[in-house]
Amino acid sequence: MMYRVKKRDGSTAAFNIKKVASAIRKAFDACDREYTDSVIDLIALRITSDFEPKIQNSLIDVEKIQDSAEKVLSESGYADVSKAYILYRKQRENVRNITSTTFDYHSVVDNYINTGNQHNKGNTTYSVGGLILSNSASITTNYWLSEVYDEEVANAHRDGDIHIHDLNMLTGCNAGWSLKELIQQGLGGVAKQTSSAPAKHLITICNQIVNFFGIMQNEWAGAQSFSSFDTYLAPFVRMDHLSFDEVKQNMQTLIYGLNTPSRWGTISPFANICFDWTVPEDLAKRPAIVGGVEQDFTYGDCQDEMALINRAFLEVLLEGDAEGNTLAFPIPTYAITKKFDWNDANAKLLLDVTVKTGLPYFANFINGDLKQKNARSIFSGTHFNAKKLFKKTGGLFAYGENTGTIGTVSINMARLAYLAKDEEDFLKHLDKVLDISARSLSTKRQVLASLLEAGLYPYTKHYLGSFDNHFSSIGIVGMNEACMNAKWIQKGLDTEEAQNFAENVLMHVRKRLKEYQADHHELFSIEAVAAGDISHRFALKDQKEYPDMVIAMQGDTPYYTGSTELPIDGNVDLFTRLDIQNRMQEIYTGGTIFNVRLAKNEYDAKGIAILLERIMENYTIPYITLNTCNRDYPMEGYLYQEAVNER
Repeated sequence: MMYRVKKRDGSTAAFNIKKVASAIRKAFDACDREYTDSVIDLIALRITSDFEPKIQNSLIDVEKIQDSAEKVLSESGYADVSKAYILYRKQRENVRNITSTTFDYHSVVDNYINTGNQHNKGNTTYSVGGLILSNSASITTNYWLSEVYDEEVANAHRDGDIHIHDLNMLTGCNAGWSLKELIQQGLGGVAKQTSSAPAKHLITICNQIVNFFGIMQNEWAGAQSFSSFDTYLAPFVRMDHLSFDEVKQNMQTLIYGLNTPSRWGTISPFANICFDWTVPEDLAKRPAIVGGVEQDFTYGDCQDEMALINRAFLEVLLEGDAEGNTLAFPIPTYAITKKFDWNDANAKLLLDVTVKTGLPYFANFINGDLKQKNARSIFSGTHFNAKKLFKKTGGLFAYGENTGTIGTVSINMARLAYLAKDEEDFLKHLDKVLDISARSLSTKRQVLASLLEAGLYPYTKHYLGSFDNHFSSIGIVGMNEACMNAKWIQKGLDTEEAQNFAENVLMHVRKRLKEYQADHHELFSIEAVAAGDISHRFALKDQKEYPDMVIAMQGDTPYYTGSTELPIDGNVDLFTRLDIQNRMQEIYTGGTIFNVRLAKNEYDAKGIAILLERIMENYTIPYITLNTCNRDYPMEGYLYQEAVNER
């Protein structure tokens, strides 16, 4: 059979099997593997046989030949040679793309300057700092996709099969830190930088926390968090016999400091703080630490001081800034245990803040398998076990002490389902995308680990040491639309059939993650990612490529629902949503959240307390937040009233 090869520039040439054999020899040589000409010739013939079904109109794309080469080498027991071939292929691509990866700096700068307020979203301000961040983001994204990741990974991202998070930063994603270590060590430990001794007063530790978050945000792309904030800071109040007004002034200093756009790019640090509310059992009998020194009283002796901190913190949030605007950071997460008193004055204040701002997250320690002590030491007394998937603590954005996420990849489930012939075909293609995602995450971990050792993240190196306890996270986007596009379902997640499929898919992903842990000896997690712009990016690409796909719309904007959530404009009531998500959210091991959306002007602090208590007593959903200020959700507003009336 005579056919021609279509090159990357569009030109064609007669197929020559000797060129395939030559490339294979180079891969064997790169691995120092012995071979004979007969072995090379046999592999070349198998490669030819593999890509022959892909020949159309006597033309075969050069990329398809190389895809077959990687596949045949791996299947023939030459996994190391296959990896060498992939690297060789990537290096050749880099040489070809030297001119195309050279940036048009003029257009990058002009694009930011000329689009003005389009950049003024979230906590980002249109400014010269924003311009610096925009320039850096463009260069770094190009570096990851053109110089670090192999072609298959980069194309999967560009084409919209996956989304690699935080490509704009040469850093890890999110991190939780030990507030106890900061209190013991002080702020410093980096050569040629100013060091501060352990704090002896509340105002000092508040300022160190602000500076710590600002510093670490320069070395990480996403959320930074501390656990047991009120527990660890209460001894400072006790030592100095501070009045409530003094505590409130210190909390105001902390909160305003964290909302100052001090992070590079003129944005605020993405700070998260977890509150215990009552002293945890594992800390109650431990000596309190102030000034880096153990005191003659315990954390359990400081419950009254904890209450002062919580009251002061909440009052500052409730008041807002000088113009009454919501103070967006830090995002607080509150531990709701069986000891939580919903009738307490501070609890009412917390609920008032929830009604006004929608900021607080609530951790369900009443039901389910969440353990409060895990927020401080998730891996305490344990060793790496590839057969076990550890669960992160802290909800969607917060993390336990000295753990976090090194990288996150989200998968476009809707497209996979649309293109699949049946469920078996879906799982086959899902496995391929999962393999690509896992490989990209392992690559990122290796790159960042080497940069950590080289000193690129000096404060992370000092306070953390390594990324061994950080997860490689895989998220899913658009499961509801996946079910609607699947030829064997064609129904949304409000149906039993779709829910069963979604649950099976999540369990399948969990199974594969255990395999990746064994292969890479790295921690993996499955996460209900905050889809945001990603869901719009996926949907926009699919709308153009596959016009007959079922895609959710909000006005003229296409989007996919996040993870295994139901559409926000659906007719499913609150408790039905809870029933469905109760099945799904237990399966995730990474970040997850259940968003209770309430109708406008149909709630008060007392009613929200009743609703939250009912949810936590009857469901194992680990983390909950309440959307009380953005838009109407009449069905859920109705169910809220029903819950209140039943009490």
